[in-house]
Amino acid sequence: MKTCKVSDLFWVNYGVNLELNALEQDKNGINFVSRTSKNNGVSAKVKKIPTVDPLPAGTITVAGGGSVMETFLQMKPYYSGRDLYYLTPKVEMSNEVKLFYCHCLRSNKYKFSYGRQANVTLPDLPIPTLESIPEYVLHMSIKEYGKELIKQTEFPVDNSEYPLSTKNVPLDNLFYIENGIASSQVIRS
Repeated sequence: MKTCKVSDLFWVNYGVNLELNALEQDKNGINFVSRTSKNNGVSAKVKKIPTVDPLPAGTITVAGGGSVMETFLQMKPYYSGRDLYYLTPKVEMSNEVKLFYCHCLRSNKYKFSYGRQANVTLPDLPIPTLESIPEYVLHMSIKEYGKELIKQTEFPVDNSEYPLSTKNVPLDNLFYIENGIASSQVIRS
């Protein structure tokens, strides 16, 4: 697989660096993306700030610190917290391709920690070239996948085939329960 640098395919920019505690939360407001690994990086919704333009939808956010290298495609305009970078594609890319690159970037997480942030090195990280993207990514459809996922999780109208039990059952009837090794008992070589 041929690789290139992140900066060959994306403009790497530092976010707007806002502090959530200084903003007014609004459940119908603009997404506030932080360095969290949960909820696509969105930690709150906040009121629009007249003097600050939100970052554009369709960009990729990358946590430079905190939960380092947590990487998400943002589907709506958003504000960002500190130590958060956003990547804007230099060429047109589908959302499926952007999600592939999110995965590639997140795969570099092991190289960083709270002590070593992904700030200076982010533009130079190797990622696959556009020509090296697997065929299945190019033929994938997020919309089709979402519909299929919904079909798989729907419950039948007649749920007598799947009766729910309200009876308490001891855990050892359902699981094999074993004690772990205490840290003081770990054999050191």
